Amino acid sequence: MVCKVCGQDSAFFSKAKILNKYEISCYKCPNCGFVQTEEPYWLEEAYSTAINRSDVGYVARNLVLSKVTRSLINKFFDRKAKFIDYGTGYGLFVRLMRDYGYDFYGQDKYCDIIFAGDFKAKDDESGFELLTAFELFEHLVDPYKEMKILTKYSDSIFISTELYPASSPKPGEWWYFGLEHGQHLSLYSANSLRILGERFGMNLYTNNKNIHLLSKKKLSTFRFKLLSLYNTYLSNKYFNDKNSLRQKDYELINK
Repeated sequence: MVCKVCGQDSAFFSKAKILNKYEISCYKCPNCGFVQTEEPYWLEEAYSTAINRSDVGYVARNLVLSKVTRSLINKFFDRKAKFIDYGTGYGLFVRLMRDYGYDFYGQDKYCDIIFAGDFKAKDDESGFELLTAFELFEHLVDPYKEMKILTKYSDSIFISTELYPASSPKPGEWWYFGLEHGQHLSLYSANSLRILGERFGMNLYTNNKNIHLLSKKKLSTFRFKLLSLYNTYLSNKYFNDKNSLRQKDYELINK
């Protein structure tokens, strides 16, 4: 199977059971470290609802990332420009950013943008200062083809996706494979994101965990790391609250 990030041959990695019924093959690229499933024939069933029911972190994640994005824009971008959130889901993030005073628009092919329906970006629009794509890249069937679309909107793409661990866990050994909902098709190493960006003339800035920026801009790596520390603080504050029932709810839903 051809790697959908770097174009090299990708080797069989492991079997996996998707949606508790379909046994599929997963592949890992020896060149860039990208992990992908076989061609996903199960997507219609996986997306019977656009936002999967086990995504109990949806609201808290949008609250955190709206603050992180505001900090990123204020440090590196023109805050008076237009911005787009791609794969925006219900539009909560767009609504939050507009509440902060940033001219954000949403785009989603599969979900009604409930909270920002009057602020949808058109398919042929371009010239956005920054494109945000949170918890999207792991859903992409073909990241390289999708990047061709994203880069028409903006030269800078701010991503959240968990990096595939160096320990190379197999399906069932790492929660981010998302076997229960079948929507996660692509998992990235920092190297695969770097190579993907380079194919479009973009630089990679990353916290080497879960937030990443692909941009044609030359930015301060040190200042981006400071932003990452801010993200870590917010994540600890919102996601690791000992009184939260989020983790228990996730486990209950996936039984």
